[in-house]
Amino acid sequence: MSNNSDPLFKRYANLDFADAKPVAKMPALARLQAELGGKSRITIRVDNATLAVFKARAKASGGNYQTLINEALAQAAQGVTLTDVVRDTIRQALHDPMRQG
Repeated sequence: MSNNSDPLFKRYANLDFADAKPVAKMPALARLQAELGGKSRITIRVDNATLAVFKARAKASGGNYQTLINEALAQAAQGVTLTDVVRDTIRQALHDPMRQG
């Protein structure tokens, strides 16, 4: 996965952030970030095979594997199972008016 998979990469690739300060040292930004929630940086150990699947899916879709992992974790946290996803996909395909002919 390369950095340029982000659609905004080219727009910001040549900016110089050498003098940039971390959010923690900018009280207004730190407060805003805390109010809006956002994401937390964590360290997690994932099986190599599992990581390879997410990286391959991200490469195929032009996305980011970390985003895909986050989406999968969010679905799991909401109780969405693979069975639910497959069932809903089949239902949508069966009731798709474009398939009726």
